Amino acid sequence: MEKWRAADRLLKFSSRFASGTKLTCTIINYDHTHPLVSECCFFPIPFYCCKSKQGKYFYSVATTVHRNPLFSIISPDDISYFKTLLGERGVVQDALALDAANTDWMGKYRGSSKLLLQPKNTEEVSQILKYCNSRCLAVVPQGGNTGLVGGSVPVFDEVIINVGLMRNILSFDKVSGVLVCEAGCILENLISFLDDEGFIMPLDLGAKGSCQIGGNVSTNAGGLRLLRYGSLHGSVLGLEAVLANGTVLDMLGTLRKDNTGYDLKHLFIGSEGSLGIVTKVSILTPPKLSSVNIAFLACEDYTSCQKLLLEAKKKLGGILSAFEFLDSDAMSLVSSTTFLGTENHGQEVIKDKHGQDFTSIDLRALPLEFWYSYASGSIFMENLEAFLLHSVESGLVANGVLAQDINQASSFWHIREGLPEALMKAGAVYKYDLSLPLEKMYDLVEEMRVQIGPAAKVVAYGHLGDGNLHLNISAPAYDDNILAKIEPFVYEWTSKNRGSISAEHGLGLMKAAKIHYSKSPETVRLMIDFDYCVFELLPDTSCLDDNHSIICLCLSA
Repeated sequence: MEKWRAADRLLKFSSRFASGTKLTCTIINYDHTHPLVSECCFFPIPFYCCKSKQGKYFYSVATTVHRNPLFSIISPDDISYFKTLLGERGVVQDALALDAANTDWMGKYRGSSKLLLQPKNTEEVSQILKYCNSRCLAVVPQGGNTGLVGGSVPVFDEVIINVGLMRNILSFDKVSGVLVCEAGCILENLISFLDDEGFIMPLDLGAKGSCQIGGNVSTNAGGLRLLRYGSLHGSVLGLEAVLANGTVLDMLGTLRKDNTGYDLKHLFIGSEGSLGIVTKVSILTPPKLSSVNIAFLACEDYTSCQKLLLEAKKKLGGILSAFEFLDSDAMSLVSSTTFLGTENHGQEVIKDKHGQDFTSIDLRALPLEFWYSYASGSIFMENLEAFLLHSVESGLVANGVLAQDINQASSFWHIREGLPEALMKAGAVYKYDLSLPLEKMYDLVEEMRVQIGPAAKVVAYGHLGDGNLHLNISAPAYDDNILAKIEPFVYEWTSKNRGSISAEHGLGLMKAAKIHYSKSPETVRLMIDFDYCVFELLPDTSCLDDNHSIICLCLSA
């Protein structure tokens, strides 16, 4: 969105800016919708006048963004056009509906849009963008609006494009396992559909009840099954996208192999909307194995967690689906929060067979998920039980529980997936989504606790199997003094240890000016130059400067 591109710390990376190039653009921000996933645009285009100041609540050195006067204001004629195109129900001006669409999931970011559009198909998306481009109206696409970095809502009065009505499953081939659907399909609905067909979605997120597949793809959402099935770069076979001037790109292939020129779909996967709005997706889904089980284990220290992961990969690699991580503060939080439905429900599902509660001591808890076929289930169960017995006898595991039925297995996952909501209920939370070398991952948590002191609680969890740490600083209220201790320390530490400041949530407004902590100036410059190359080739960009045609899109899943 506009806010992202105003990152003045990035301006020096573009030779075009150094030469004084004047640019104007139409912005599109697409809302991803992983509860924990959102997007942003990291291409610094100076359509707003910016200055640096202390940013209360969000980041220690923020960028104040001013609305570009070159963008038009919605007029009655615009409303009439959209009602003719979409019908009365497709044009939303109700104050309550707009308030929800203008506010992000965490309540930190709020826009002031006065218009929400609900297209029902790709052609309507194309016509909307073509018209907005001709009128120089800024727009922000939105899905489930569950992002965590401020990339899913307007900055100012942008037109909101909600793709939630584009929710049709177009085809499913049981032989190949290829699913083709529209971008507005809710992830949980796709999971249920595939379950009935005997297949499994390679992607699973805590926000699956709200997030949409178009946003998932636009942010390259990771989630709970990446360890086994890999990222969406491997699962997505094709997609359809609409560029800023309304041009529809049909890349909706369903083939496993296609080396005919550049594989352009990969530019859109994880691009956070900087190139176009994804409207349809074809994705490869694996057959569902007949049996699943979950072990909830406790280790006394992080070193034991790492060793257990290595042993699990060696001995259970064929059935290991997820290897998650929650530290003792996360377990204390979830066991003392009533979000699970009943008081202390969290404690009831994490007692061992002797009734001992292993959340009351300083341990690291590890949910492990295993999938295997019914035919070979006895063999796998023997291997699993042998692995768990050896882990306890060798001291890697201090305690643990193997789920006895599907209800207990679901309760285990409810603990892990419910942590973001539990943190929200506990008060203010500063969230960081980081990729780090496994051996260094918990060092940051411990150093952050020293850095913060008693002013706030540091809560850590994440996807240990793929090195993704969700670092949370929980406090009674947002406080600039706490934030000043967190940033830039967390980014500098991550950069020094060759990590990524955005593992799966995207950059959004929160981290737009922080990209240099993970990417070199040369890499950022190439991203910018590529962005220019794409949009300088677009025809009919009437909203642009006569000498420099460029339309920029920012989507957040």
